[in-house]
Amino acid sequence: MLNMPESLAAYFDLAPDATVAELSAAFTDDAVVSDEARRHRGILAIRDWRAETMERTPFTARPLSVEQLDDVLVVPAEVTGSFPGSPLTLTHRFVLRDGRIATLEIG
Repeated sequence: MLNMPESLAAYFDLAPDATVAELSAAFTDDAVVSDEARRHRGILAIRDWRAETMERTPFTARPLSVEQLDDVLVVPAEVTGSFPGSPLTLTHRFVLRDGRIATLEIG
């Protein structure tokens, strides 16, 4: 098991249909997720993004390592799913605020 902040471990363990309460344990209320050239701001938008993404292309993501670069936690993850090129490694860049995810960039 990798040594990572609790909110990051919670993010990677979230169920595809995670509730607002479960998402709130990992993300700040005003968190921003950037994925596939789109930005999703706030818990409800993040919940909708996760549900839409999982419905369209179910996947799992397994973190491979954690590196801190200034205030950014960089986590490459092996992403496996029903898409061409699976599995592939996507880099997740997290910025935390008060122990929860304030920003997440996936790419």
